[in-house]
Amino acid sequence: MESLREAIDRSSEVSAKMELFELTKALVNIESITGHEPACARFLRDYTTGLGFDVELLPFSGERANVFASRGKPKVVLSTHMDTVPPFFAAREDADFIYGRGACDAKGIIAAQLTAAERLLGEGATDFGLLFLAGEEVVSDGARAANLRPPGSEYIINGEPTDNRLIVGTKGMWWVKIETYGRMAHSSHAELGESAIEKLLDILVDARRLPLPRDPVFGPVTVNIGLISGGRAANIVPDRAEADLMYRTVPMAPDAPSLESQLERLLAGRGKLRVVRETLPMKMEALEGLETAVASFTTDLPSLGNWGRPLLIGPGSIHAAHTENEKVAKADLTKAVGIYTQLVRDLRSRCKA
Repeated sequence: MESLREAIDRSSEVSAKMELFELTKALVNIESITGHEPACARFLRDYTTGLGFDVELLPFSGERANVFASRGKPKVVLSTHMDTVPPFFAAREDADFIYGRGACDAKGIIAAQLTAAERLLGEGATDFGLLFLAGEEVVSDGARAANLRPPGSEYIINGEPTDNRLIVGTKGMWWVKIETYGRMAHSSHAELGESAIEKLLDILVDARRLPLPRDPVFGPVTVNIGLISGGRAANIVPDRAEADLMYRTVPMAPDAPSLESQLERLLAGRGKLRVVRETLPMKMEALEGLETAVASFTTDLPSLGNWGRPLLIGPGSIHAAHTENEKVAKADLTKAVGIYTQLVRDLRSRCKA
């Protein structure tokens, strides 16, 4: 019996049809910054209906909806997200790459999964599905809504830019806001006021000095100060300020002090801490024949526990995601079609009858 790696290589030898690249560009050209996914959802509803799937739009917030397409009772589900970070910019290509917002995160992944699905349908597969989600880039609200309506699948294969490596662990994410308050005054007599911005800057200096834990597999906890805002005008002592910090977390020893407790102690009497989102680190299984890695980012998977055992793999590099030059290699897209096709075949064979 051929190995998973041999089957993937054989499947990937088939030259990519232009449809794969054209589909990637068409998806990139649908602006779907988080909160603005409905146009992309409608496109995917119509596209998967045209392939012969039974398709549902799963609304969860106003006009926002996830897209679930299935043939029969799905044992395995291919999934990724429709939303992108800002700003939108349209697709372009050269001989080797497709560029544009979402090219690798995750419009190219959607195109690869759709192309794999078309192959599987051509083989007569009738027990798999596709799930395209809204909201991954902010709070995974689409995934949390979908988790309330599982189809009974045994596996979910999530797509993120992993260089086509199977991810066996993802860091968690802890997103917090630090808020400080002061008293307004005329800037010519700043001594009569109390600067919330100066308070915030002092706190951020101290926060950066906090010792952060390290895990032998996942690596160190890291922190990014992503947003700072405050004040009203240059000639007014600011009465409020805030900063958004995002920590990428690792499994913690049971007796280790939590990040939250450390920050609360640091902020005592100086400011307020508000948790925006928390996603725990996640360990996943390896499969023979696929290169593995640990990812520093988080995904929708921690919010999709009812959809089956999780796997994470996809074309493109996380280093290109969220950048002004986001891109995905055409060769990676082609390879991903083979990987997704073979993974669904292999996992379906492991499922209960």
